[in-house]
Amino acid sequence: MAEVSNKQVIFKDYVSGFPTDADMYMTTSTMSLKVPEGSQAVLVKNLYLSCDPYMRARMTYTHTSYIGSFKPGSVLNGFGVAKVLDSGHPNFSKGDLIWGFTGWEEYTLMTSTETLFKIPTTDVPLSYYIGILGMPGAVGQLVGQFAKLLGCYVVGSAGTKEKVDLLKDKFGFDDAFNYKEEPDLASCLKRYFPEGIDIYFDNVGGEMLDAVLPRMRSHGRIAVCGMISQYNMEKPEGLCNLISIIIKQVKIQGFLVRSYYHLYPKYMEMVLPHIKEGKIVYVEDTVEGLENAPQALIGLFSGANVGKQV
Repeated sequence: MAEVSNKQVIFKDYVSGFPTDADMYMTTSTMSLKVPEGSQAVLVKNLYLSCDPYMRARMTYTHTSYIGSFKPGSVLNGFGVAKVLDSGHPNFSKGDLIWGFTGWEEYTLMTSTETLFKIPTTDVPLSYYIGILGMPGAVGQLVGQFAKLLGCYVVGSAGTKEKVDLLKDKFGFDDAFNYKEEPDLASCLKRYFPEGIDIYFDNVGGEMLDAVLPRMRSHGRIAVCGMISQYNMEKPEGLCNLISIIIKQVKIQGFLVRSYYHLYPKYMEMVLPHIKEGKIVYVEDTVEGLENAPQALIGLFSGANVGKQV
């Protein structure tokens, strides 16, 4: 049975503070391009890998994570797009294109297929299935565009002038600001929302969330999808303005994508026409080569990427 070399990104050890290149390393193993006899495993060639902020939380040992910590000495894993090379599973065949949970390596033998999805159409770039058509489909650049399609007045926050201009000029936000240039976030939010905020989509946490709470309108809603400002802190920041939740009768709800996979077909029906008609603009920041994946992941936490990091 033929074997091939398989480049892999290995997680070295648990991380404190900001991750660095030294927390991951490259290695090469060998593997067969056939699934074990009688197995329902799926063997894939990985084509695109997704760099996502939640992966930082997995670099710290914890019992409370919803997805589990990385194991030191093991291959990193996350969402990706891949092509099936061999399959013992009745739902997947050689040649299928899939997206789902895979290894940070050239080839992956998947023994669990619960989070694998066949790619139904290839008339959009395959990499979209780890972005707008995949797990992080409503965050960052996209959620504001969806809100605009529904008639909302939308203001975005970003960390560079380039990104602020992108939000306004390319993604069609009504306004945007550079939070790094705002010494007082409360005053900033009052300036952009003189009558208050109805909906806040939070992927940041920390100071921004604390500043938003008193600015919320009565019965406002906060969707919490991530807290990138907190992932590298040994002791996360506390919030001072929680009383606003009572005073403003604010509804705050956390969201995990795995609870909504049943809505994926409905989402695809909604978003694909918007993409093809140019009503949604999607920007990617693509790095070539598995050996460059660690630096691409680390760059998320300094804002090095412009668009979805692939």
